[in-house]
Amino acid sequence: MAYREITEKYGTATSEFGNYSLNRRNFNIKLAKVTGSLAFTGLSGSLLSGCNKTELFKISLAEWSLHRALQSKKIDHLDFISLTKTEFGLDAVEYVNSFFFDKAQDQKYLSEMNTRANDHDVKSLLIMCDNEGNLGDPDKNKRNQAVENHYKWAEAAKFLGCHSIRVNARSEGSWDDQVELAADGLRKLTEFGDSIGINTIVENHGGLSSNGKWLAAVMEKVDHPRVGTLPDFGNFRIQGDEWYERYKGMAELMPYAKAVSAKSHEFDANGDETGSDFYRMIDIVLDAGYNGYVGIEYEGSVHSEMEGIRLTNELLRKIQNSIR
Repeated sequence: MAYREITEKYGTATSEFGNYSLNRRNFNIKLAKVTGSLAFTGLSGSLLSGCNKTELFKISLAEWSLHRALQSKKIDHLDFISLTKTEFGLDAVEYVNSFFFDKAQDQKYLSEMNTRANDHDVKSLLIMCDNEGNLGDPDKNKRNQAVENHYKWAEAAKFLGCHSIRVNARSEGSWDDQVELAADGLRKLTEFGDSIGINTIVENHGGLSSNGKWLAAVMEKVDHPRVGTLPDFGNFRIQGDEWYERYKGMAELMPYAKAVSAKSHEFDANGDETGSDFYRMIDIVLDAGYNGYVGIEYEGSVHSEMEGIRLTNELLRKIQNSIR
């Protein structure tokens, strides 16, 4: 049932969703929590039509997990898709623009990516975009240029069947100044993305973007259904030795999430990630009503990239099994 239909039938304050007027964002969060709770308890109903209670979240692979092999040319970008399916049994990928940086407008190359994805029944979810300028640059001309630099990646994402491009909200100045500047660049890029049906999502990726409260404020300032976050389990280092509390940050960013990154580094003898409590992280993810893909992003050094991906995949599947 759509937001408009429910509000017309039940009004803006219902016992199921709390005693307050719902805006569209709150409606989506509350509805997802209700359907997630029903799925967890095994209850059925019209809200759960077509849902699978055993799959409260799905698993994808972020290309950055193989960045060393890709940078050294041991793996070709075009082979990332088949490797995802044949080596790890995963059916969805998240690309990184730096591994095909000069191909954003190469229709033949993008078509080959589509062909390989279709051949292996792999979904293309998003493109992580870096090195295209700062969307919150204090210089208006540079900020606008950064916005325009991302247009081609939004168009490439559309061509590949992705739902989003992941961008950075880098800026300079005071807290409030950076909110205003980042929101300005993001709003412009989001409006372009909206015109072609692509989301613009921001990762906690250093600087104030790794402060959950700040990035949530930017989301509220932009206030557009096509803007969102990509909360990363591990990217809460603001600068140097200054870290934002990761579980608090995840909880602050999840209400806006359109993708999630399961950042992993090292594992103990039980197969648990040593930097983040993945069980606690997934609990935060599900509590926000999110049931989309959680992307493996291995970035450790003790294990090989292939082994690190495998260990992260096994841990996420273990968590899936624990909540069935």
